[in-house]
Amino acid sequence: MRVIDFMEKDVTAIFIDETVEEFIHACVRQLRSGMPVVNSEMYVIGVVTESDIIHAIIPSYMEMLHSTAFIPDTNLVKKRLDEIKNEPISNYMTKKVDVLKTTDTLLSAATLVIKRGYRFVPVIDEEDHLAGIATRANLLEALLK
Repeated sequence: MRVIDFMEKDVTAIFIDETVEEFIHACVRQLRSGMPVVNSEMYVIGVVTESDIIHAIIPSYMEMLHSTAFIPDTNLVKKRLDEIKNEPISNYMTKKVDVLKTTDTLLSAATLVIKRGYRFVPVIDEEDHLAGIATRANLLEALLK
């Protein structure tokens, strides 16, 4: 079985110049925890997840040590999100991204997802354009067949 046989083809991506706020809204609408980041030609140039944004808004360990409250309060986290919400998603994406090709095998896709612990992997076509994503659930369902 090839990746094209089980990947999600109707997938939402985010463009490199879209904002953190737009990314958050897209995740909520699409029930996603992350998505591929593409340029105007639909080449995958990164991925971004909610964890990337959460790490950006949670104070660092050293900042918390100097604070009177060791655990940050909600107002501080909200303030940090307000500060970055209009920034481009490219500031927070992972730039070195593994991708699958539509012609890759189920075994190679499963190996990549398991070894790296990915929740999803972007899939590219013969011209290296985004063709879809392969999720852990897609892999498990394909293995059931």
